[in-house]
Amino acid sequence: MPSFDITSEVDLVALKNAVEVANRKIANRYDFKGTSATIEQADKLLTLIGDSHFQLEQMMAILLPEMTGKKVDVRCLEHREVQKVGGNKVKQELKVRVGIEQEPAKKIVRILKDSKLKVQAAIQGEAVRVSGAKRDVLQDAIALVKKEVTDLPLQYGNFRD
Repeated sequence: MPSFDITSEVDLVALKNAVEVANRKIANRYDFKGTSATIEQADKLLTLIGDSHFQLEQMMAILLPEMTGKKVDVRCLEHREVQKVGGNKVKQELKVRVGIEQEPAKKIVRILKDSKLKVQAAIQGEAVRVSGAKRDVLQDAIALVKKEVTDLPLQYGNFRD
């Protein structure tokens, strides 16, 4: 019985490269000279540190195109609230979502069950395994999920015949 997996992965090396390039651009910009504007990366957490909300927005305007240029989907970022840090500094954390969490996985399974396609979907850890009788039905399932789920970067792989 043919099957495939729906996953949500992020190329952490490409993300690290994008952060480094963005930090270099920030260091070279005239309006950031003499400020504490930096982007720090700790595994799956990016921290933007700046002197004002405006600086954070400008740093985001530098980081997101760099990520897109390195083929890292910006939908994987979960924006947290802007926090005040001692004095006049502010920081914002961006969590990098890797894997499909429980709620979105249930949503994908529900979409496939409600579609009346002849496929079975099962949550397996941080992935969703979809199996069906024919390859064509699986391709229809991929098209349906691509159309319905737009808030997560999904990959469709591990196809088995």
